[in-house]
Amino acid sequence: MRSVVKTWLAFGLAFFLAGCGQENVKTHPETQITGSTMGTYYSIKVADDAISDKTKFQADIDQLLELVNDQMSTYRPESELSRFNQARTSTPVVVSRDTARVVTESLHLGRETRGALDVTVGPLVNLWGFGPDAKPTKVPSDELISQTRQKTGLGNLHVITSADADTLQKDIPDLYVDLSSIAKGFGVDKVAEYLEAKGSRNYLVEIGGELRINGVNGKGHPWRVAIEKPTANVGSVQEVIQVGDNGVATSGDYRNYYEMDGQRFSHTIDPATGKPIHHRLVSVTVVHPSCMTADGLATALTVMGPEKGMAYATEKGLAIFMVTKTDEGFDERYSPAFKPFLTRDAK
Repeated sequence: MRSVVKTWLAFGLAFFLAGCGQENVKTHPETQITGSTMGTYYSIKVADDAISDKTKFQADIDQLLELVNDQMSTYRPESELSRFNQARTSTPVVVSRDTARVVTESLHLGRETRGALDVTVGPLVNLWGFGPDAKPTKVPSDELISQTRQKTGLGNLHVITSADADTLQKDIPDLYVDLSSIAKGFGVDKVAEYLEAKGSRNYLVEIGGELRINGVNGKGHPWRVAIEKPTANVGSVQEVIQVGDNGVATSGDYRNYYEMDGQRFSHTIDPATGKPIHHRLVSVTVVHPSCMTADGLATALTVMGPEKGMAYATEKGLAIFMVTKTDEGFDERYSPAFKPFLTRDAK
């Protein structure tokens, strides 16, 4: 591999962009832009003639992603989502069609995964120090966790759509919605939709490790990406995949965690317990036509853990790749639907 892959560029939680693995002359120049959004970076490559003005392209993408932040960021007090979270009544709050779309998909995935994905766990995320609030100085008590759980629940959140307006409604005043498990994937999809509206059919869009891929790269070969090995050595590759025209998302807790009182706390909260997950699944990668859906599913499967998560994915025909920590190192498993995306001979 090292003789044919020209460069590995470190990008975010789970992925690297890779060369196609063949020494062919470029068939089309690639337009690439990079920038910052959602507390991370973005990188976009376009390998056709859809983009004629790179400066305008960058400005359009920045504006598009800034709008997503203004809609769904919990770190911006004036965002649509923050205004809804700050409301203390059951009066519907008008939101954009995009915000309604993301919350609707969140509720759908929450039902499909039997509550493993729950975007109302925001109060618990904040309680454990992984939201806008500061990290706690001591481990929250069971009583405090129980009290906080009373402020959550997908059944307390509703999306109401009509020809005139889209609104969100809550049944309890303290309900707090956190879309961080799905909004980044939505942002990727929005950029892909923009590119396709421009006529592009060959592109790779990434925001902080979540991707949408379509067509071929500048050499005329399918895009390849690499799943990062979950170790401290940034740049170590677990697996190279070729996913065709799909979205890809990874969830993992090997970087976003803290330790306190001799315990390790993951940023992923189990809605069933109100506590950070505690199992040996360190990362799960999902391939799906929608990056938004892949993003939400990756979180849900992480909550489920290795056995329940793999059983669920196999039952539903989902393409997933799991890395689990063992006493000897790391073990990888994948669902039957994921096998076609591997670039090596599957064992």
